[in-house]
Amino acid sequence: MDADVIVVGAGLAGLVAAHELTSRGRRVALVDQENAANLGGQAFWSFGGLFLVDSPEQRRLGIKDSFDLAWNDWQGSAGFDRLEDEDSWAVRWARAYVEWAAGEKRGWLDGHGISFLPTVGWAERGDLRAHGHGNSVPRFHIAWGTGTGVVEPFVRYAKQAARDGLLTFHHRHQVDELVVDGGTARGVRGTVLADDTSPRGAASNRDAVGEFELTAQAVVVTTGGIGADHDIVRRYWPERLGTPPTEMVTGVPAYVDGRMLDISAEAGVRLVNRDRMWHYTEGLQNWDPIWPGHGIRILPGPSSLWFDALGRRLPDPCLPGYDTLGTLRHLRTDADIAGYDHSWFILTQKIIEKEFALSGSEQNPDITAKDRAGFLKERVLGKGAPGPVAAFLRHGADFVTAPTLEQLVEKMNQLTDKPLLDAETVRRQIEARDLQIGNSYSKDAQVQGIRNARRYIGDRLGRVATPHRILDPAAGPLIGVKLHILTRKTLGGIQTDLDSRALATDGTPIDGLYAAGEVAGFGGGGVHGYNALEGTFLGGCLFSGRAAGRAAARQVG
Repeated sequence: MDADVIVVGAGLAGLVAAHELTSRGRRVALVDQENAANLGGQAFWSFGGLFLVDSPEQRRLGIKDSFDLAWNDWQGSAGFDRLEDEDSWAVRWARAYVEWAAGEKRGWLDGHGISFLPTVGWAERGDLRAHGHGNSVPRFHIAWGTGTGVVEPFVRYAKQAARDGLLTFHHRHQVDELVVDGGTARGVRGTVLADDTSPRGAASNRDAVGEFELTAQAVVVTTGGIGADHDIVRRYWPERLGTPPTEMVTGVPAYVDGRMLDISAEAGVRLVNRDRMWHYTEGLQNWDPIWPGHGIRILPGPSSLWFDALGRRLPDPCLPGYDTLGTLRHLRTDADIAGYDHSWFILTQKIIEKEFALSGSEQNPDITAKDRAGFLKERVLGKGAPGPVAAFLRHGADFVTAPTLEQLVEKMNQLTDKPLLDAETVRRQIEARDLQIGNSYSKDAQVQGIRNARRYIGDRLGRVATPHRILDPAAGPLIGVKLHILTRKTLGGIQTDLDSRALATDGTPIDGLYAAGEVAGFGGGGVHGYNALEGTFLGGCLFSGRAAGRAAARQVG
C-alpha cells in the first residue's frame, strides 16, 4: 500500500487528522488539489475565533459560564428536529463538542501553543429569547495569530512528519473517486493537475496532466464545503430562507467547491442536512481581492442602524451581531424586498472607530502577527478606525460618507441601479431612535442591547461606542455601508458516528472511511443544526479531525 492512511484535503481538519496519525507512527499520504502555498486551507484566512466555555479568559472578565448554560444555548440555536434520522448523530456530536469546549479543549489548545486575546467577544447575541438562538454570554475567543496562528502548529507538524518519512504530500492531486470495494475503503483515484505557482488563496488551473491512484488501509475525507460555488449554494438553498440572491460575494477561496460531497455519495456515503447552510448578511466587496468575487464580512458592534433596500429599519431581532440567519431569512422572505440583494448600515464616525472589525487574518495584521504592542496602539490607545477598516472607508465600493443625512442618502442611492431610499423616511426613523438616547433606559430593543453590552467590560472598553445620537454632528460624519450576502459555510454533509466513521446509506459505518471538518457538517453531518454560535467552525475542524485521526490510527494499528 502507498500509506497506512490517505487524508484527502490539507485544510485544518486534514492537518489535525494527519498529526494524530503521524504522532502515533502511522504513514500518511496527504492529498490536495491545491499547491503547497495553500496548506491550512480556508482556516488560514479566518479570524481565529474559538468557542470556549468557562475559560480562564471568561472568568477574569467576570463572565459566569457553564456547560449547562452553553448546552442550553446550543440546543436552542440548533433546533434539532430530525432526531430519528439526519440529526441522530449530529445531536450526539453537539453534546460531545460542548463538553469538550467546557473541559479539555482549552488545555489541548494551550498544549499546541495556541493562546488568546485577553478579551472575549460576544458573537451571535441571539433572537432575544432565553430558550432560543444565541450566546447568553461572550464565548468568542480570538486566537493570537488569528486563523493563521491556529493552523500554524499543524502545518509545522506535517512538515516535520514529512522530514521524518511519515507523511507524503501529494499537492495538485484532485480526487475524483473514492475506491470502496466490498464495503471497505481501499484508496482514491483522480487527476494530476498541472503545476501552478499562484499565491495562497488565488484561483488555480484545472489542467489535467495525468492520473493517479493511491491505496491505503483507511481514507479520511476533509475537503470542506460548497461556499465558493454559488450555483450549488442556490441548488440547496432552503425554502425557509426564501429566494436565493441573484448576486452574492464569496467568503471562501475558489477551491471550496464541494466536489467531494457528490463523489462521496457516489461511493455509497450518506449525505444529510444539505439544506442547512450559513451565510452572512454583512458582506462587503473586497477592494483588494485575493480570490474571485472576494467578500469580507463586517463583525459589527451593536450600534449601527440597519435598513433594508427600501430604507426601512429592520425588525427585532435583526440587529447587528444578533441573529445571522434570522436576518437573512427576513431579507429573503419579505415580499417587498426579496428582489433586492442588499441592505444598509447607517452609522457615525464615532461608531466605526469603536465597533467595526473585519473578519479574516489578512484584515487583522496586528493580531495575525501576534503584535501585542501594535494591537494596544491600534485598537485601544489609537484614534480613528483600525487601519484595515479605514482602508475600506477610503477605497471600498460599498462605503459613502457625508456631513448630513440628505447628502448621505443621495450618495447611497448612487450605489444602486435606481434610487430606492427616501431621505425623509430614513430621517423619521433615525430621529425616533435618537429620542431614546436621553435616558439610561429605553423601549427600543437595540438601545437596550447597547446598554446591556456596555455592562460587560470587554465590550465597554473595546467594542461598543458610548451611546449617542446618530444625527449628532459631533459624532459625524455620517457613514452609509451597502451590505451584501456573503457565502460561507455548509452545515450539513457526510453523516458520521462519534469516531468520525462515514456512514453508508443504510446507516452502518463504511469500513476504513472517515470524514471530518466541514464536509461532515463539522461532525455527525450537522453538529450545528440550523444555527451556529460562532467560534465553532474552526473548533469543529479541530474536534472532528482529532476524532478521525485517532480512530483511523486505532484501525490501522
